[in-house]
Amino acid sequence: MDIIISNASDKPLYEQIASQMKGLIMSGVLAEGAQLPSIRVLANDLRISVITTKRAYADLEAQGFIETVQGKGSFVAGGNLELVREERLRQVEVALEQAVDAAHAAGISAREMHDMLDLLLED
Repeated sequence: MDIIISNASDKPLYEQIASQMKGLIMSGVLAEGAQLPSIRVLANDLRISVITTKRAYADLEAQGFIETVQGKGSFVAGGNLELVREERLRQVEVALEQAVDAAHAAGISAREMHDMLDLLLED
């Protein structure tokens, strides 16, 4: 599992880890039931604090993406297809909101936006 963190990013390290793991889960790279590296192993691999990786895992667990079994480790949560779909919908909504903001700033009408979207959907 390749997690890349950047000290130059404006996102905290735990958010970088959580968002990349979430992406791996949503793309299917990390399948349902897959065991994740232990918090200590991931912290050592990334050369960061155990507290940081623990926070990332806690956030992922709170969002329903992973499950932790005491004494066994953390695993990709089962039955999270609807959760994955909801997360993808949220990402699309954010992207569309940014597009609408850019269109308003450029003076593009709703009709023109619909036409652009229709063209993009045809491809």
